[in-house]
Order: sequence, then C-alpha cells, then structure tokens
Amino acid sequence: MFSMLQKVQWTQKIAAAGVVAVIRANSVSEAVKISDAVIAGGMRAIELTFTVPQADQAIKEVKTKFAQPDLIIGAGTVFEPTSARLAIMAGAQFIVSPSFNSAVAKLCNFYQIPYIPGCGTVNEMQKALTYGADIIKLFPGSVYGPAMVKSVLAPLPQVNLMPTGGVNLDNMADWFAAGVIAVGSGSQLTRPAATGDYQQVTANAQAYMSKLADLRQQQ
Repeated sequence: MFSMLQKVQWTQKIAAAGVVAVIRANSVSEAVKISDAVIAGGMRAIELTFTVPQADQAIKEVKTKFAQPDLIIGAGTVFEPTSARLAIMAGAQFIVSPSFNSAVAKLCNFYQIPYIPGCGTVNEMQKALTYGADIIKLFPGSVYGPAMVKSVLAPLPQVNLMPTGGVNLDNMADWFAAGVIAVGSGSQLTRPAATGDYQQVTANAQAYMSKLADLRQQQ
C-alpha cells in the first residue's frame, strides 16, 4: 500500500499539479461538490481540510468518485497524529498542517506519505526538513510575499516551497518567478460555493489552470 517510491511520485504529482485547491466546507456533500467543481476546471491536486465535519469520509468519497491516475487527494489543517492517521487510512496521499508538528512528521514518514507543514521562518523550515518534510507550506503567504521565497532559497536551495493564503490570479506569476514549486488556493478559488455557484468555482479553476499553463510555457 505504501512505499518510498510512491512517496516521491506523490510529491512529484503535487509539483506537476501546480495549484492545490484548498477545500473547506460545512459538510461532506458540500466538500464533494466543490471537489467536483475544481476537478471539472482542470485542477489535479485537492486538499480537503479537517475543518470539514467527517473530513476523513469526505476524503474517502472524493477518492472513490474521482479515481483518476493524475489526481492527488490530501488532507489539510492536520494538527496532530490522530487526524493524520485517520486521513491516511481514508486514502489521503499527502498531509498538510498550518504549523510544524514532529509527531505528524514521524507518522507521515512511517507511512511514506508526503508531509507539508506550515512554516514562516528559516529556523522552522530547517527543523521541518530535518524531520523529512517534503514540501514546506509558506503560511500565511499574504504576510510574507514572494520576496520571502527568494530570501529562503538563498540559504536553503533544496527546499520545496508552496505558499498558501493570499495566492490569487494576480500574484501567481510573482510566486512562481520567485521559485515555488506549487501554490495553494482556498477562498479565492472556492468562494462562490458559499452561494451554491459551483459553475463559477469551475470557471475559477479553469482560470487558475490557464494561468499556470501560460507561466510554464514562458519558462
């Protein structure tokens, strides 16, 4: 079920996806609908947060409904190892935390699941890397900005950075130019779902994917 090779492949899938859709919802059914909308818009990385009631069930349902080889489903807002294990047993292929937690890092290493902790200082990032973090979530991105990425990559060129919080279509280019491997987008992407406008969520996802394609073509 789990292997070191698979861990590397899943990390590469996140980088290939480029944009991770951060999904918060009030129910499992709403989480599935939002997932459906962003996948229809071309997104291939989904982070279902543990603020969703019965988040592990949401992960399981999305994994079952959208069994696509290029799609990767993970869990977000994971603060402690119990939630991390629930997510992994439900089929999560990566774990995201707002902050670094050594117990979660060890659990993810045990199951060979990519761990993406939120960090805001070089000291935090160094510790997370020591514990085997595969990608560092620069969080909240709106506080630090793309300049932080360049500053971090100078002493830590080996770190894979993914900003979340404040990432939008207007600043995506700046983040990728600074050297991130992916970005996470939540409310900027999924806000129309609050009023049941899932078509607009799909349109937003298409806009993100179009922007990403343009940026990669320019590289």
